[in-house]
Amino acid sequence: MPAAPRPPSIEADLAFLRSIVEGGGKPSITMAIAYLAGGLLYGLQCLFHIGQIIGVVNWPGLANLAFILAINLAVCAAIVWAVIRDKSDGVSRGPLASRVLNAGFSSAGMVNLAMVIIFGVGAARDGDFAIWLYYPAVVFGLQAAAWVVAWVLKKKVWMLATAVGGWLTAVALGLLVRQSEFYLYVCTAALFLLFALPGWIMLREARASQAG
Repeated sequence: MPAAPRPPSIEADLAFLRSIVEGGGKPSITMAIAYLAGGLLYGLQCLFHIGQIIGVVNWPGLANLAFILAINLAVCAAIVWAVIRDKSDGVSRGPLASRVLNAGFSSAGMVNLAMVIIFGVGAARDGDFAIWLYYPAVVFGLQAAAWVVAWVLKKKVWMLATAVGGWLTAVALGLLVRQSEFYLYVCTAALFLLFALPGWIMLREARASQAG
């Protein structure tokens, strides 16, 4: 008489559920590169503007415009490279938590685009550049909210620290829109610490996961 089949163990059920949640394959580096490149390059742009304020940088108007355009093109090029790299490496959709996290940051990006239009048109219409300066404050606030979601999902201390730093930066920038020099100091530090540094951490973790 054949032996009765063994009922699935709790450990097997948990392993199955974990495989669904965690997924497999190589992790994406696109978000890491976006944060790292954006933080470094836009931080460099802020340092450039600080140099203009203190009189160290005295470029003609066309050269200033070319520099700013080059910064934006470099950021876009880095993100395009990361997307192509992910596709060529055959990255997976990633764990469920990572997919939820990416969705949260993508939603924040969509709101950012709306804010560009709102604050850009408002500043041009009213002839008041300070209105535009509220936009980065909103960006940091939205990023803080996204990092809270990241912390809730993954419970990493650096994510919570990034969220708190983003919230404090949003408040500080909102209060400093009429004090351009101090505004730039805060924005520069925040770009390096709250964009470039998290980007580097995410990139390091992605590479470690790929090596593993």
